[in-house]
Amino acid sequence: MIEGEVARVLADRLLDVQVQWLLDEVSGDRFAEVVARDVAAVLDIAGTVNAGEVVEAEQLEQTVAVLVDKVGGSAVLADTVGLFADAIYDSIAANEDHTLGELVEREPVEALLQKIVDMHHTQERVLERLTDSPLVATVASKFVDKLVGDFVEVNRQRAEKIPGMGTLMSIGQSAADRARKVAESNTILGDIAGKGAMYALKRTNSAIREMLRDAPVHDATMEFWDLHADEPISGLREYLTKKDLGELVLLCYRIAVTTREKEYFGLLVAECVQVFHEKYRDHTLAALLAELGLTGEDIVAEILHYGPAVVEAAKRDGVLAGLIRERLEPFYHSEAVLKLLSPTG
Repeated sequence: MIEGEVARVLADRLLDVQVQWLLDEVSGDRFAEVVARDVAAVLDIAGTVNAGEVVEAEQLEQTVAVLVDKVGGSAVLADTVGLFADAIYDSIAANEDHTLGELVEREPVEALLQKIVDMHHTQERVLERLTDSPLVATVASKFVDKLVGDFVEVNRQRAEKIPGMGTLMSIGQSAADRARKVAESNTILGDIAGKGAMYALKRTNSAIREMLRDAPVHDATMEFWDLHADEPISGLREYLTKKDLGELVLLCYRIAVTTREKEYFGLLVAECVQVFHEKYRDHTLAALLAELGLTGEDIVAEILHYGPAVVEAAKRDGVLAGLIRERLEPFYHSEAVLKLLSPTG
C-alpha cells in the first residue's frame, strides 16, 4: 500500500473515532456534564467582556427591528392569537378554584386608580379637547336633556295624581313639542341650540371634574373591586361573551400589527434600544444576564429541557453522525493531515 493510501486509511479511522467520541459527548448523562461545563466556561468568558464591546447600538437596533417585523407579523402569531383568546375564555369560564383577588393584588390596583384620579392635568386636557368635537357636544346635550327629561317625567307622574294637573301638564308638553319643531326648522334657533349643546358639554365637563376631585370616586371604585375580588374568576365571563373576547383580541392584534409598520414606531424602538445600550454597555455579559434574572443554572436547566430530545431525534438513522462527519471530513482529508499521517510525514 502506497504512502498516500496508508495516510487516508489512518485519517478515516481517526475520523470514525472522533465522530463516535462526539456522539458519546452528547449522549446520556454525559450530555448534562458537557452542557454544565461549557456553559460555565462561556459565563467565565462573559464575565470579562463588556456588552458594549460585542454589540453596537446600531446592531442591536437592527436585531430588534427584525424581531418586531418578522416575529411580530408572523403567521404563527396571526394563527394563534384567536386560539389563545378562546383558550383563555374557556379557562376563565371553567375556573372556580381561584378568585380575582388572588390573581391581581389589591395594592397595585389601588395605587393605579389613585394615580388616575390624581392626574388632574390629563383630565383637564382631555375634557378640553372634547369641547372641540361638535358630535361630543351633541351627545352631552342629549345626556343633559335625558337627565332633565327623566326628572320632568317623574314629576309629571307625581303631578297627574293631583286632580286637574294631568290636563295642564299635557298642554305644557304640547307647547314644548311645537317649540322644539320650530327650533329645528329655524337657523337662528338652530345656532342657539348648538350653543346650548356646547354649554351642556361644558357643564358636563365641570360636573366630571368636580366628581373626580371632590366625590369619593377612589373609595367607590375600590369597593366595586372588592366586591369582585372574592368571587371566582369564572365570574368575569358575565361581562363579555367568548365571541366578544375573540373579536377584541383580534382587533387589538390588528392595531399592534399595523402600528409596528409605521416609521414613527421604528423611531420609538430605536430610541428605546439606544437608552438600553447606553445603560448597560459597560456591564459585562455575565452581569447583564444577572440583571435579567438569569443564572448559569437557569441556562443549563433550559438547555437540558430541550437538548436531549433534539439530540436523540437527530441521532436517529445516523443523521447526527452524518452531519458531524460532513463537518470533520474535510479536515482529516486535508493535505496537511494526510502528510502528517504518512509514514514519512
